[in-house]
Amino acid sequence: ALLTMATSTRPLFDTQMIYRPEIDGLRALAVLSVILFHAGVPILHGGFLGVDVFFVISGYLITGILLKELELGELSIIKFYERRARRILPALAVTIITSTIFSWFLMTPSEFKLFSESVGTAAIFLSNFLFLAEVGYFSPDIDIQPLVHLWSLAVEEQFYSIFPVLLWLAFRIGHITLSWVLVTALLSVSAFICYSLLSDYPDKIFFFSPARFWEILTGSLVALLLFRRSPWSNHVLSSIGLLAILGAMFVNDGGTPFPSIHTILAVGGTALILTFGGRGSAATRILTMKPCVGIGLISYSAYLWHQPLFAFARMRAMGEPS
Repeated sequence: ALLTMATSTRPLFDTQMIYRPEIDGLRALAVLSVILFHAGVPILHGGFLGVDVFFVISGYLITGILLKELELGELSIIKFYERRARRILPALAVTIITSTIFSWFLMTPSEFKLFSESVGTAAIFLSNFLFLAEVGYFSPDIDIQPLVHLWSLAVEEQFYSIFPVLLWLAFRIGHITLSWVLVTALLSVSAFICYSLLSDYPDKIFFFSPARFWEILTGSLVALLLFRRSPWSNHVLSSIGLLAILGAMFVNDGGTPFPSIHTILAVGGTALILTFGGRGSAATRILTMKPCVGIGLISYSAYLWHQPLFAFARMRAMGEPS
């Protein structure tokens, strides 16, 4: 939340969309929370919710681009995937190659076996299913796996392997009305899967992509709501959104990782900011501060590299670093 993020210091969306710097501020909040969570900062037990924020942002941006191109009659599915490959693959390849070199020297044979499997599945965007089968996200063993965080990238790519084609069909047949029906139906099915599996598979559902798609589709709904219009500027609702995200991250005790009321707050709060965080709104003023925007612009690289660095530091120290 993807996350669909920039691989350089340029905003992650085409020139066809109006640049919203507050989204980079949201990215900064999301990536910093994930980094601090993986660093083991005790007051941020809910920092993993930054991924949920990324998912909503991704759904909003990508769906907005697709709708704009569909309206103009310029959508090319092949070019869509080509653009994603150019954004994602170069930095991802460097991260995987570097992690492989260091892992060879620092890991035990049993540790390297799981790592090797994670390399293969990350390359084809299926690593979430590997970690779903092998180990839970909140297991102590996960801290020394350099590529475990790539599960979220896998979830996004699995979603975007089918969604653009479905949206193209819906828009072509029934324009914006059928697009609403499609997104709402997919969101409902994903949410049902998520909450129906919670009681039986609480440790596995975290990585299960169909149980995650509703978060991306929440962003898609916002894109449909804002189709042909600018976001509204509302101090109260945008502030509630920001407070909901922060509250979910700081109040979470880690006891109910996913899904929970904290998940709803993070996803709903992000949707509120995307919808009501227009120019001049309270949340936008905070999120568009230069440090926030700056971190947001490098959020993809920061997300890719933080977990390998933490994992190697733990292996090198043979325990939890200071």
